[in-house]
Amino acid sequence: MENPAVALVALAGGIAVGVAFGFLARSRWANQSIKVAQEKAARIVADARTQQKELILEAKEEKIRLQREAEDEARNRRNELAAIERRLVARDEQLDQRSDMLEQRDRKLLERDIELERQREELGKLSAERVQALEKVSSLSAEDAKAMLLEAIREEAEHDAVKLARSIERRAREEANEKARDIIVTAMQRVAADHTAEHTVTVVHLPNDEMKGRIIGREGRNIRALEQATGIDLIIDDTPETVVLSGFDPVRREIARLSLMKLMGDGRIHPGRIEEVVAKARAEVDLIIRQAGEQAAYDAGVPGLPPDIIKLLGRLKYRTSYGQNVLLHSTETSALAAVIAAELGADVMAAKMGGLLHDIGKAVDHEVEGPHAAIGAAIALKAELPAKVVNGIAAHHQEVEYTCLEAPIVQVADAISASRPGARGETMETYVKRLEDLQAIAESFTGVERSFAVQAGREVRILVRPEEIDDLTATRLARDIVKKIEEQLTYPGQIKVTVIRETRAVEYAK
Repeated sequence: MENPAVALVALAGGIAVGVAFGFLARSRWANQSIKVAQEKAARIVADARTQQKELILEAKEEKIRLQREAEDEARNRRNELAAIERRLVARDEQLDQRSDMLEQRDRKLLERDIELERQREELGKLSAERVQALEKVSSLSAEDAKAMLLEAIREEAEHDAVKLARSIERRAREEANEKARDIIVTAMQRVAADHTAEHTVTVVHLPNDEMKGRIIGREGRNIRALEQATGIDLIIDDTPETVVLSGFDPVRREIARLSLMKLMGDGRIHPGRIEEVVAKARAEVDLIIRQAGEQAAYDAGVPGLPPDIIKLLGRLKYRTSYGQNVLLHSTETSALAAVIAAELGADVMAAKMGGLLHDIGKAVDHEVEGPHAAIGAAIALKAELPAKVVNGIAAHHQEVEYTCLEAPIVQVADAISASRPGARGETMETYVKRLEDLQAIAESFTGVERSFAVQAGREVRILVRPEEIDDLTATRLARDIVKKIEEQLTYPGQIKVTVIRETRAVEYAK
């Protein structure tokens, strides 16, 4: 059995050897880590120096580029300033020249005023001498001659007044005839079978002529289904790549147009699909109508209208009258009525609402018998709108009596919007004929040399021969031409007649 003391010594020696080996291993590992860290630090420093050199080079290049741009900009600015300076110098020279010219003109005008004053004094003396000479010859004093002249003028004025009264009476009869013609034309527009394409048909362009066969379908079933669903006639003739939609209801025509466009875009055309597409198009048009009515009421500044009135107002988006869109005409009439009512101190809101809704009857006049003013008044009365608005709608064509100031305001605004230049379309033949008639009337008078109809027939300018027409006769000639135009022509708005008399003195230096 071994001695315990020896065992303890041996154990202690083994532990010391282990500690020594561990210390040596840790020292070696630490040295290696330090070496690796130093190498990594050296690489980082080298990379940093390399990046520093690159950044310095880039900074120098950027500096050079900015200096070059600054020099270019400075050069351009100097050139612009030099050009501006040259223009200013030239303008100063022009102003100096103009100032000199104005001074010369002022001196000439002053000299002319002095000369005119001297001539005026001489004419006054000559006039006094002439009056004295006339008094001696005629044995009449100046007061007696003036009394005779005033009596002659009074008789002529009375004669002109009688003629004016007769002219007013004749014009009233002509307006009655014109009103009758308007009623006939309106009735023809609503019920006649032969309408212009602008009011009763819509043209749809096809991608190719093969689409016509697909629209017609086998034994015509597709076209019959589309006509039954929309209530619109489809006219398919020899016109290439074109289908005509014919009908008196503009809303139905729009539904048919949208349905046909959707069917052509989808490619599936059969009766079942047609009914589905027409239903979607009808819902889409109803939405467009409601939005158009709401937008018109918002633009006109008329809030709180009932939904039924808004819907009828939106239907006017697809209605035209003599080529004028009725919804745009209604909003314009509302604005005009509001301005006039404000100037006259009337109820602005009632005038504005009456102007916006005055043609509301046209939205359903193809479905309801009667004039559109009466139809619109009945609709407004049913919607419990104010009495002033109802009267403004009913009386805007003078079919009923006025009961408030706002009613004639609506009528005047309607007339202004409808008769202003460019509001309503007309055919080229009618336009050319009116110009020819204007010139023919002007040239039918004695002493007229030439005449020109300008400003789309709103003015006629007449050149007269000065040796035959003096200044007083020119005034009388303008009045006579106006009367003849009023008697023989029918036109919207008014026509200005200008008579030009020019005397020229021409000599030649040889």
